[in-house]
Amino acid sequence: MKSHTRYLFFNTPKRRQYINITGEAESALAESGIREGMALVSAMHITAGVWINDAEEGIIADIDEMLESLAPFGKDYRHHRTGEDNGDAHLKSILVHHQVVLPVTEGRLDLGPWQQIFYCEFDGRRRKRVIIKIIGE
Repeated sequence: MKSHTRYLFFNTPKRRQYINITGEAESALAESGIREGMALVSAMHITAGVWINDAEEGIIADIDEMLESLAPFGKDYRHHRTGEDNGDAHLKSILVHHQVVLPVTEGRLDLGPWQQIFYCEFDGRRRKRVIIKIIGE
């Protein structure tokens, strides 16, 4: 078995942003030479996440609205007593989750017909990273 690692770095201009990283994951897989196995895509920060969903603007806006309704920006979270102002971002990352695991079959990410991988930034404007780890043969 072999493994391959690639890091992606983000410094988004907006506090909240959703970035399609499917191409980067596919490129890392091609680079790896792995034909059968698994690919892990994980946000390496507690105020970011990774999801798989449709790359359609309407559903992205719907998800953003849902997350904002469940964990609104500007609320007086206990976390803010530490001097931070990003309590909502911590909660949004829990709702989205921080990683996905994808099957690799015949050298390709085995995604469904509409599935795309997104990096979800909830407290941007500073450097963060994502790891893509591919393991297999």
